[in-house]
Parts: sequence; structure tokens; C-alpha cells
Amino acid sequence: MQLEVFDTKRELGEAAARDAARIINQAIRERNSAYVIAATGASQFEFLDALSVEKVEWSKVIFFHLDEYVGLPESHPASFRRYLKERIVSRFHPQAFHFINGEADSVYDECRRVGQLIAQQTIDVAFVGIGENGHLAFNDPPADFDTDEPYIVVNLDEACRQQQVGEGWFKSIDEVPARAISMSIKQILRSREILCIVPDQRKAEAVRACVELDVTPLHPASILQKHENMRLYLDRESASLLKVQS
Repeated sequence: MQLEVFDTKRELGEAAARDAARIINQAIRERNSAYVIAATGASQFEFLDALSVEKVEWSKVIFFHLDEYVGLPESHPASFRRYLKERIVSRFHPQAFHFINGEADSVYDECRRVGQLIAQQTIDVAFVGIGENGHLAFNDPPADFDTDEPYIVVNLDEACRQQQVGEGWFKSIDEVPARAISMSIKQILRSREILCIVPDQRKAEAVRACVELDVTPLHPASILQKHENMRLYLDRESASLLKVQS
């Protein structure tokens, strides 16, 4: 694990964007295409803004969707499909973006569909965050570290759902869907490189648990300690509880 701490979210986002562009451009040079996993949420705002001005041949980049609520219309402000279309597709114009349809008639069939698509590729880089409850994607604690399925249906715990209210995506916890389709832990770890972007004081305890405590399903993002090519980007607030800071 490589850990970097920045004074501001803007500096954090710019550094992560430079690394992301370098990884993607290297993949394009080597194989004429790049495969990327994209996260959502408020933690990714500055990073995606900075990435949008990096020089990348986006027409050779294929994105995969990290997670999506079950049953939430794309028109809803909290829809991750809406977020990704507005913040990535409309700005970057990639070759393809494989979305998760959380409104599918069968969410289990949808897991199999997108799972078959991603299983055919080697992911060059995954952009992820860490939830306030330590989740990775929508794998809330205790996370399933064992399933080999690329995508799974998960139940969202109260802390996860309350975070979505706190970030302003929903007016109350009752509006937050109770289930989601999430990329599995093992599938995320299959990525060649992982860039984990985690600003804000409210993430400090989760960052401490996932960096300094043992790897355990009770702190899902702690599994990132096991990945050989993982970079963690923090600001002073999210790193404030760490014993040792970069």
C-alpha cells in the first residue's frame, strides 16, 4: 500500500488524476485499449474534475460500473448511472461504459450479465473510495471476502444508508434503497492497480481501521492492504487519526 496525504481535496484529486491518466495511457500504448472501474460519490468529485483535463485517448477506454442501488430510477439525483453519465460519459466520451441496471426485472440475472462482461477482461485500474462504515463498493461489514462472483446483490446497513442522507443524495433514510448490486471484493482485487480516493474528516475513523487494523470483513476496505499495487490518497482530515502520515 502506498499512502499519500495532501493539504487539500483539490491537490488530492489532481495527484490521483495524474496517476490514473498515466496508468490508462500505458495500457493503451501496450494493448491499444484500457479497462477501468469507476466509483461514484462525493469523494470522487475533485478527482473526476481533474481527470477530465488530463490527456487521455478516451475513445480507447472501456469503463465498468462499481455498484448501483436496486430499484432506484435513473432520473433520481442519487442514481449512480445518472452520476456516471453526467460526470464521465458526457465529459470523457469513452468507447463504452458497461452500466449496472438496478431496475432490471431480475437483479440476479443482471449480476450475471455484467459479471460475464467483466470476466472477459483484465481491469487496468479501479477507482474506489472507502465508506464511513469502511465499506468497499457497497460491500458493507461484514463483507463477503470469499465469493468468486464478479457482482452480487447486497443489503445496505444503516450506517451506509445514513451516509447517503448525510451527503445530500436523499432527504431521509427511509428514501434510501435497502439493497444494491455491488462489485464483489474479489473482483475489485483482480484489478492490476487500485487508486483509493478518500477525502474528508468523516472518513477518518474508517481510514484508520482499514489502514492500521487487521484485515477483516468487519472493516471491508482493510482488504486493500493485500493488493500489491494500491495507492491511497488522503487529505489532512481523512488522515488525521493515523499514527504515521506521509
